[in-house]
Amino acid sequence: MAIKESELILNPNGSVYHLNLKPENISDTIIFVGDQDRVEKITKHFDTIEFSTQKREFKTQTGTYKGKRLTVLSTGIGPDNIDIVINELDALVNIDLKTRTPKKNLTSLNIIRVGTSGSLQKDIPVDSFVLSTHGLDLNGMLHFYKLEGITFPEIENAFINYTSWDDNKARPIVIKNSETLEKKFEGEQVFKGITATAGGFYGPQGRVLRLPLHDPELNDKMDSFKYNQFRITNFEMETSVIFGLSKLLGHHALSLNAIIANRPNGTSSKDPKQTVEKLIVYVLEKLVAS
Repeated sequence: MAIKESELILNPNGSVYHLNLKPENISDTIIFVGDQDRVEKITKHFDTIEFSTQKREFKTQTGTYKGKRLTVLSTGIGPDNIDIVINELDALVNIDLKTRTPKKNLTSLNIIRVGTSGSLQKDIPVDSFVLSTHGLDLNGMLHFYKLEGITFPEIENAFINYTSWDDNKARPIVIKNSETLEKKFEGEQVFKGITATAGGFYGPQGRVLRLPLHDPELNDKMDSFKYNQFRITNFEMETSVIFGLSKLLGHHALSLNAIIANRPNGTSSKDPKQTVEKLIVYVLEKLVAS
């Protein structure tokens, strides 16, 4: 049965509504960045750029790096934007946009987030890289989907008990990365751990300006939480949803963050742009490595 026009909205030229993309415009390997200005910080390294478009905060460029075809796409900030981006990317490769029907043979995309984050652990210094083994979803968006079989209730329950998580908040969800991509991108200079994904930058990440927090001790609890070998290494606003939607749709996803601040130490990078540039080069070289 065809998907209704109200559910899969297309632009007059046949491209998906928000991303302004057609299937031929993207590679099967896609680098996510939050900031639209960071797209060209990556594609400046490309040998060629074959396609470029932008609609709202969603900027896309596709080209080749050392012979490998890659797409770089800016998602904007937050889990709600990731919901748009991954669903529309999946539609590009797994739905026939002319007949509006799912394809029989499905395509798996490789999705790598290149972001910035703050460390929650004293021993993970600024200017280092963190590879997310899991996403800890604290924002609740994934609860709108059927999640059976892709979550880790034992870690979730341990976190809920340790932090005295309020029942009025969305239940935390833990989602694993793609082990295939993890093996490709791990390195001696890369820390690993659980990345917490918040639904906001200030209160949801424990920042106080003029509004008091519901649980002022939550960040301290997160710093000290451990489950077997797992600990929470950093805080941002996209990773868990990237992992969750990718798992549900059959794509491979990984998240790497340049650490530009250390929350427990109260320190920040003196040259965050250079740290991000080093991470970009690291990711590009890993993508073309055999």
